[in-house]
Amino acid sequence: MATKVVAMILAGGKGERLYPLTQDRAKPAVPFGGIYRIIDFTLSNCLNSGIRQIHLLTQYKSLSLNRHIIQGWIHYFNGELGEYINLIPAQQRVGEDWYLGTADAIYQNIYVLQMDRPALVLILSGDHIYKMNYQDMIAYHRERQADLTVAVIEMPKHLSRHFGVLQVNEDFRITGFQEKPEVPQTIPGQPDWILCNMGVYVFNTETLVRRVIEDAKDPHSAHDFGKNVIPAMVAQDRVYAYSFRDENKKTSKYWRDIGTLDAYYEASMDLVSVDPEFNLYDRDWPIRTYQPHYPPAKTVFFEDGGTGRTGGAYNSLISSGCIISGGKVFRSILSPGVRINSYAEACDSILMDGVNVGRRARLNRVIVDKDVKIPEGFQIGYDLKEDAKQFTVTESGIVVISKGTILE
Repeated sequence: MATKVVAMILAGGKGERLYPLTQDRAKPAVPFGGIYRIIDFTLSNCLNSGIRQIHLLTQYKSLSLNRHIIQGWIHYFNGELGEYINLIPAQQRVGEDWYLGTADAIYQNIYVLQMDRPALVLILSGDHIYKMNYQDMIAYHRERQADLTVAVIEMPKHLSRHFGVLQVNEDFRITGFQEKPEVPQTIPGQPDWILCNMGVYVFNTETLVRRVIEDAKDPHSAHDFGKNVIPAMVAQDRVYAYSFRDENKKTSKYWRDIGTLDAYYEASMDLVSVDPEFNLYDRDWPIRTYQPHYPPAKTVFFEDGGTGRTGGAYNSLISSGCIISGGKVFRSILSPGVRINSYAEACDSILMDGVNVGRRARLNRVIVDKDVKIPEGFQIGYDLKEDAKQFTVTESGIVVISKGTILE
């Protein structure tokens, strides 16, 4: 009989560093790559790995995420076969607090595990971009007879302040854990590299329940897996590291925590490069999502051999329902229903659903959230000092226009 595995996806983060893209939505619901939401990559990994019992733990601004799951994901699961994807909001079942940390989110939902009674629990973050077969990690966990297995990836040591850093012995058993250290312990023999925690865990259910209950009783704990639970387990349980095996079919491993606007923009722009690091086009590892019923994308007008009004897109991702009507698009991502009007130009930009760019408007290195209308003749991204008076401008000079913005 196959080992019963239940996935619990932590999808309640505020995503404060992605503001204003998280002004009205949780981080896992932020659009990415034209037609996707960030949560789609973790959920696609689950389906492609044969994980079909999933609890999605939500909390902040969950309406957009809930709607996306209901519209695009529920139909993949057959209840008659015991499959499900459950949306579980923070409920204050065990007290008056909302989720205090990643470990507390599991603690507050122990009743779910008591109902399901799985042998193993796969705990995932709902806001990372990567491709991974979780069954390989589960098999590794069982071979090692581990209590906890932590997925790890090699990263340059200067990034240590952003990640949990692990130390392992020759058997890859974890011997130490540093949470976002200023001075990390590097990989032996590789002084410029560290082993980073990916936020992907396989727990024996009994051990998980015992450890999060213990953590909940500690008044000094931040109730976080990386800060508290895992370091405590290293000394008393069988805790192993699992080296990330990438399903992306590229020479280097791809895993991104797009937690800042600049990181989000950089990962997005990779998709329009000639040979992207992240492969969206692998039919053996499909990325699923909800797609509304739009007509095909369309370009119109070609006048004066290209010197007059010309509608075209170059090195760009163009989603269904887009109309490029006499304007030009360069190295940009257009979500469904975007319209580029005559003589307008969008360069190195990300335009989300329903954005309308008026005639002769020009956008350069701009992220425009849903349904914003860019008036005729507007120029954004060319004078950052002026832009900063109205919009968010990142350290690298990306202008972000939030949902609901009215430009005049």
